[in-house]
Amino acid sequence: MAAIAVAVLGALGVLVLLHQPLAAVATLVAAVSAALLGAPTVRRIRAADTPSTPPTPRIDDVLEAIVEPVLLVAQGRVTIANRAARQLLGAHVVGQDVRLAIRHPAAAERLAAPAGEAAAEPLTLVGVGGLDQRWEMRITDTPDGYRVVHLIDQTGNYAAERMRVDFVANASHELRTPLASILGFIETLSDEAGDDPMIRGQFLKVRFDEARRMQRLVEDLISLSRIEAEKYRLPDRAVDLADLIEEIRAELNDTGDPRACDIVIDVDMSVPAVNGDRVQLSQALHNLIGNAMKYGRAGTPVTVRLWQDLSGMARISVEDEGDGIPPEHIPRLTERFYRVDAGRSRTLGGTGLGLAIVKHIIERHRGRLDIASTLGRGTTVTVLMPFAEPLSSGRNESVTRPRVSL
Repeated sequence: MAAIAVAVLGALGVLVLLHQPLAAVATLVAAVSAALLGAPTVRRIRAADTPSTPPTPRIDDVLEAIVEPVLLVAQGRVTIANRAARQLLGAHVVGQDVRLAIRHPAAAERLAAPAGEAAAEPLTLVGVGGLDQRWEMRITDTPDGYRVVHLIDQTGNYAAERMRVDFVANASHELRTPLASILGFIETLSDEAGDDPMIRGQFLKVRFDEARRMQRLVEDLISLSRIEAEKYRLPDRAVDLADLIEEIRAELNDTGDPRACDIVIDVDMSVPAVNGDRVQLSQALHNLIGNAMKYGRAGTPVTVRLWQDLSGMARISVEDEGDGIPPEHIPRLTERFYRVDAGRSRTLGGTGLGLAIVKHIIERHRGRLDIASTLGRGTTVTVLMPFAEPLSSGRNESVTRPRVSL
């Protein structure tokens, strides 16, 4: 508008000073045209210089970005369910009564509460989405009448707590059983039965065996605790696995165990060293070979192999020819105190911690533990471990030692 006013004043000046009406009109038209043509350009430049405000995201887009199940409820019905909620509860929950969407008695009672009263302490839901799943439900009421229902998966936390409780209960039981036996026999020996040399000798042997059982259990508990404390410290000493297997074979042979003569080794002497803790790796292999000797059938071979895997890792396998393990038990074999046959394991002197110790040792060495078993044929436990250094071309050639029966 200011440019047009200037144009009018300019035209009047031409008319007054020069007394030329046509020139005044031409000046007015040119000035007004220039003002009108220039105005949009100025507005475009100013608009370009002004930063644009980003659009406000939609609420359903925001909820989709949340990885945990979230429901937006209005007047008791689900208006929005993010992807995680649809996967857990089903896509049909949108538009449904929220009490039917989350089929849980305690949840229904909390969800039916008036605004302001539902947002109390978090509620634990068991069985939503699966029998073993546990969820923490949190409810928030917004000022505009909406209700946000947030489900937080607590299954892993409860599983860890259950393992801790089971561990304490099992350890207490395993220690109490031999202790009760020892105390009972001591009480019996203090009576007249202690006067009979034969009975006294039998009772003393039982006491000695039970005391050794307690000793093994305590040693395994201490060992497991020490390994767990060191699990984040990567071993940095080179360990020759072929030499270690030979050493373990000699140690088992010196024990006088009749099953030691059934050990068969098949090692590739060219396998490079691994970064490891020699004492812990020896303990792990002792446990694996000892299990194969105990649970394999008498007179059948216990085969220990070492070779370089195609993936470029050292692979050790321990194979027995025993009764095998039912497949439903295999995923739980490395749990503390888990036994397929508790009675047989205790009879053979097992503490229930052997494979748990092996698992933690292999994890500390950044390796992998695999267990495969066939009923009636036996079990093979395999350990894979990374090498201490990259392989050179001259060390890739494999020279395998023939199997030697001991």
